[in-house]
Amino acid sequence: MRQHHRTLRLLGSLLLVAAGAGVTAAAPARAAAPTPLDRVVPAPAAVHPGGSPYRITRGTHIRVDGSREARRVGEYLADLLRPSTGYRLPVTAHGDGGIRLRLTKGVSGPEGYRLDSSHRHLTISAGSPAGLFHGVQTLRQLLPPAVEKDSVQPGPWLVAGGTIEDAPRYGWRGAMLDVARHFLTVEEVKRYVDRLALYKFNKLHLHLSDDQGWRIAVDSWPRLAAYGGSTEVGGGPGGSYTKAQYREIVRYAASRHLEVVPEIDMPGHTHAALASYAELNCDGVAPPLYTGTEVGFSSLCVDKEVTYDFVDDVVREIAALTPGRHLHIGGDEAHSTSHADYVRFMDRVQPIVAKYGKTVVGWHQLTGAAPAEGALAQYWGLDGTSAEEKAQVARAARGGTGLILSPADRIYLDMKYTEDTPLGLSWAGYVEVRRSYDWDPGAYLPDVPASAVRGVEAPLWTETVENSAHVDYLAFPRLPGVAELGWSPAATHDWEDYRVRLAAQGPRWDALGIGYYRSPQVPWPAA
Repeated sequence: MRQHHRTLRLLGSLLLVAAGAGVTAAAPARAAAPTPLDRVVPAPAAVHPGGSPYRITRGTHIRVDGSREARRVGEYLADLLRPSTGYRLPVTAHGDGGIRLRLTKGVSGPEGYRLDSSHRHLTISAGSPAGLFHGVQTLRQLLPPAVEKDSVQPGPWLVAGGTIEDAPRYGWRGAMLDVARHFLTVEEVKRYVDRLALYKFNKLHLHLSDDQGWRIAVDSWPRLAAYGGSTEVGGGPGGSYTKAQYREIVRYAASRHLEVVPEIDMPGHTHAALASYAELNCDGVAPPLYTGTEVGFSSLCVDKEVTYDFVDDVVREIAALTPGRHLHIGGDEAHSTSHADYVRFMDRVQPIVAKYGKTVVGWHQLTGAAPAEGALAQYWGLDGTSAEEKAQVARAARGGTGLILSPADRIYLDMKYTEDTPLGLSWAGYVEVRRSYDWDPGAYLPDVPASAVRGVEAPLWTETVENSAHVDYLAFPRLPGVAELGWSPAATHDWEDYRVRLAAQGPRWDALGIGYYRSPQVPWPAA
């Protein structure tokens, strides 16, 4: 497979040379050559190049079948293409030719798709709306980067001829956004959702509570948001989402085929809640709000029955707002909770999550208790994590607990790239682009069966992150590599191939207004 991809790159290069041969003004001819089908991120499962390219023109229609779901994807595609092409691109259920979006049986898996490009038409076929949507993201990357601009560009809008058959390696391809340390607005979260959609992520994990802030309205405990959400790291004004705002985030993510996974971290990382309600503290005294960055000092009172009334109310209200299957209960760095109390707490709390129809997700420390049937554990350890802790996770995995891999020294997006990086932390080391990409989730943890790995997730903690520009700088260019780890077959994994494909994304990010770190490990095009 690696040789196959290298051969395709060579063919693409030869086509570019041939396109310019004998032409006096060679640059325009080269610019008109379409992007090779294998040049996208994540790498497709199978690529079969050949035939004439498809050209989007003023007369192009987007043709969908009669389903509402296909029409929604068609309208999304039209909205993407209209500003830069200047074309009308009507979405219709009639006629032939043009760009066709088809929901049909026989396409691989719930998120798989097939893209066929020829002179006459371009067809994306999928067995589900999510598959159609992912196919549209591939089409988007096969068009010139200028397609991302919000003003009319000259084109031409060519898509290379051939076929892509594609489906994800893992069902969990997530990104975590910490809105607790520094609050991010609804619009900032939606902006990140659009970044994730481009690379076929399907989970948005929102870290909604921590020591520094509580970010979601809970009607039965109103001071959580009103008081607990009133500040952030460094003492800024903080903020929180109303239920209507949270529903808007959930709706917007769903329109991009991402499931929102809300997290309420407990029993530790709970200082904002403890400051809001005195009765949640073992001594009945509410501490002052906290705006620092230390961890491990807070804990709900495991012995008090009001603690479980609190958890029940919070889980009930958030579950009612969240149509997705999963609810994250945190569970990490509970250093102020004894092991026995931690086990008792998780034994009480996991059934509450199940009572409201959700599947438990927890950080991998959950495996030190008894994970509920069907629970997922999110591993965030390092290469240097103790063998004992890794063995604990492996035992749980062999016992049926699914794993989401988020190793901090690989894909924590808040880690600095180098010691000179102006944002981020370095407690897990420096994480350059190659380090974040060059590992195999299926073989990462010893004694863990590959079947236990459900996927990968890239957390972005916000101790140093205050706005979308900061998010972009730390996420790019590492985020697409995590997407490829989650989507692409292991056989396609090759750093030398990937760095070339990644470099080609730079002009697209420029067009989208993404300010990214220009890693010296990547051969970026000259500005």
